[in-house]
Amino acid sequence: MATSKTTNTYNRQNWEDADFPVLCQTCLGDNPYIRMTKEKYGKECKICSRPFTVFRWCPGARMRFKKTEVCQTCSKLKNVCQTCLLDLEYGLPIQVRDAALKMKDDLPKSDVNKEYYIQNMERELARSDPGTVNSKLNEPNDLLMRLARTAPYYKRNRPHVCSFWVKGECRRGEECPYRHEKPTDPDDPLADQNIKDRYYGVNDPVADKLLKRAAAMPALPPPDDKTITTLYIGNLGNLTEQDIRDHFYQYGEIRSISLVPKQQCAFVQYTTRAAAESAAEKTFNKLILGGRRLTIKWGRSQGRTGPSISHHPENYEPVPGLPPAIPELSNNFFNLEPGHIPLPNMPPPPSLMVPPMFGPPPIPPFFFNPPQLPPFAAPPAAVNTSTSTATSETTKTAVHYPSQDPSRLGATQLHADRQE
Repeated sequence: MATSKTTNTYNRQNWEDADFPVLCQTCLGDNPYIRMTKEKYGKECKICSRPFTVFRWCPGARMRFKKTEVCQTCSKLKNVCQTCLLDLEYGLPIQVRDAALKMKDDLPKSDVNKEYYIQNMERELARSDPGTVNSKLNEPNDLLMRLARTAPYYKRNRPHVCSFWVKGECRRGEECPYRHEKPTDPDDPLADQNIKDRYYGVNDPVADKLLKRAAAMPALPPPDDKTITTLYIGNLGNLTEQDIRDHFYQYGEIRSISLVPKQQCAFVQYTTRAAAESAAEKTFNKLILGGRRLTIKWGRSQGRTGPSISHHPENYEPVPGLPPAIPELSNNFFNLEPGHIPLPNMPPPPSLMVPPMFGPPPIPPFFFNPPQLPPFAAPPAAVNTSTSTATSETTKTAVHYPSQDPSRLGATQLHADRQE
C-alpha cells in the first residue's frame, strides 16, 4: 500500500524529487519544444511503491498524453525508460537484454526486502555513475545489435482504440482523440502485457517474440573455398571509399577496395582469410554507417581449379519437361514435311524462277516445238488434174484446221467455174 503524503514517517525523506525524467527518444517524441507538467510526489512507483515526481506531456500531434510510471531509482537500476520500461541503449525489453548478456536478476520482490534494497542502491547511485552499478550493461553484444532499433518508433505513441466506436456509439467523428480502428485480438499474447513482468524480465510476450525472431535470423557462414578473402558491401548510399576503409581496416590488413558507385556497393579484399572472417562475423546484419544498415556478404571465387567447362549448348544437361529442339530445315517456309522440301542442290521449279531484270521475259519451252497436227485430206472431185494438184498442195501447206479449208464450202469450185 502506498505511503500517504501527509503521514510523517521516517521513509518520507527517501521520496523522489526530480527535475527532469529519464526517457527514451520514442517516448519523448519528435517535438523539440515539448511542454511538460510536473507533479511532485504525484504517484507511487509501480515497482518500489514509493511516491515520486510525475511528469506528463504530449509527444506530438495526434498522439496520446504520456506520463512516467516508475521512479528514477528503479529506472537507473535497469537502465530503462521511466515510461515504456525498454532499454535506453537498444530499445529492447529487459528479458531480451538479460538473455543476450547472460545477466541474472537479483532484485528482491517482497515489500520489506525490496524497500531495503532500493534504499541501498539509491545511496550507491548517488555516490557513483549509474553505468558502474552494472558493468555488463555497457558490454557490446552481437544479438542486441541485430535486434536493436536504429530509429525512434513513434507509432507506439498513438492514441488508444475508442471503445465507443467499437460499440458503434461514438458521436465525435473526426474530433474524437482516440483511434477508430479494429482492436487487437484478445487471444493474441501481445494484448496481455504487464508492467511488472516487463521490469523483472519474466513472461514478457514482446520479449518472446523478439527471441524467436533472433533464433530465425540468417547467419553468414564462411565459404568452403579458403582462397576467398573478399567481402561484398551493399547499400552504401553516399559513402566514399575512405569511409569504408576507415571502418574495415580495424579487422585486418586490406589488400584492395573496389567501389561501384552505380550499384552502391563495394568489394573489400583482405590479405588473410582470418581477417575476412573476423570482419564478416562482426559486421553482418549489424553494421550501420551514415544512417544506413549495410549488407554484408562473402565474395565469389574468380577462378576454378577444375577442368574448364565449354559453354556450347551440347555440353549442358537437358532440362526435364521441356519440348525437343526444333530441327533446322532449309527453305521450309510453310512447315512442310521433309519429303516435300526441295534439297539445297536441286534447282527450283520453273514456276518459282524469277525473270531477269532487263530484257524480254523468257518464252515457255512448249513454244519452241509446236504440236504437229495431222494434215487435212480433201475429198476427191472432178477437177483439172493440174489445178487440183496445185490446190491440194496449197491446201496441205496452208490449212491447219478443217474450218479453214476453202474447198469445204465450195469456194474453190466456184472460183474455177468463173475462170472458165
